Amino acid sequence: MTPLTLLCLPYSGASAMVYSRWRRKLPEWLALQPVELPGRGARFGEPLHTDMRALARQLATELRSALSAPYALFGHSLGALLACELAHALRALGCAEPVALFASGTAAPSMRADYDRGFAEPKTDAELINQLRTLNGTSEEVLANAELMSLTLPVLRADFLLCGRFEPLQRPLLNCPVHVLGGTADRASTEQLMAWRKETHGSFSVDMLGGGHFFIHEHEGKVLRVVRDQLEGHYRRWALVS
Repeated sequence: MTPLTLLCLPYSGASAMVYSRWRRKLPEWLALQPVELPGRGARFGEPLHTDMRALARQLATELRSALSAPYALFGHSLGALLACELAHALRALGCAEPVALFASGTAAPSMRADYDRGFAEPKTDAELINQLRTLNGTSEEVLANAELMSLTLPVLRADFLLCGRFEPLQRPLLNCPVHVLGGTADRASTEQLMAWRKETHGSFSVDMLGGGHFFIHEHEGKVLRVVRDQLEGHYRRWALVS
């Protein structure tokens, strides 16, 4: 049977490599495809984006020719918002919708005003480093490495602008299931996570895991179990109707 492709979108400041560990931990019927964004990793020489929808349109155009059903989308933080926009951009190009959209660790598109308050203007290096400390995902040793920070901070600055300048649109809702993951100690509130249900006519679920913003690493096994279990059901239903 045709494998199910899982497209994974990275969080702010990260490259597609953050998902590389998942490949050996997922079943054979699930084909992991981390999506590299311009300006990082293998695409380091390309310009960074600060417009979420322009980035989604570019990615949709790049992925369209090689992407066939069935596929699912997963994104954490910035990646969740981008995954939602990518689903709409792919649909606009005539592609089938994903069998599921996983939105992890961030407020829904309709709840960005408070969540992204203060991120619409570029941050200084000091402000960005302080933000990284707040998220508890970067060691002090890394933060003190000037060479590493000189590579990371421009990407992080652009990524924060992607979120800070995002504005929701009135448009037809998605039809695919939306599955939300949240951290019990993360800053995304229950209301902000639950608002993802406004993005689809399809089914909706929320799974809360222990930990802060980077619960996808702290509790990687649990995250992968949720993704695998949800996709197994969607994959079977897709196979029955195709």
